[in-house]
Amino acid sequence: MESAQLGAEVAAALGILLQRRVRSRLYGRLTEGLDPALDETTYPVISGLERYGPLSAADLGARIGIDRSVTTRRASRLEAAGLIGRTPDARDRRAILLELTDAGRGHVQTMRARLAGILGGYLATWPPGQAEAFAAGLRRFTADGPFVR
Repeated sequence: MESAQLGAEVAAALGILLQRRVRSRLYGRLTEGLDPALDETTYPVISGLERYGPLSAADLGARIGIDRSVTTRRASRLEAAGLIGRTPDARDRRAILLELTDAGRGHVQTMRARLAGILGGYLATWPPGQAEAFAAGLRRFTADGPFVR
């Protein structure tokens, strides 16, 4: 297959994965039955804090692709549930950092395990070697692909 055709197929597949309804459905499965503050809207906030560490609402919003004011509202829900906290930024006392609590970290671990189970269960149905090749290719694409630098 020529590279332009292969690129078009990858672009189409990524387009499906990035659709809001696809992400929302997945986040709903990951948060189901956990704290009521966790749902498809707050998942990116708590997941982003686990991935990137303590950040201001503006910095977190920029990393997860959500407006600062929306990030702040969703963080407030998570804070009221005891899943995140706010602390002064040691580098800039005017700034406030959002950070996970122990309870928040526990829920993120549960959600990550659920995601691994969902993906692992699906990939287990693939022919031998195909899932491993896909995982290796995806790791390479995300490590040095055109958009991660």
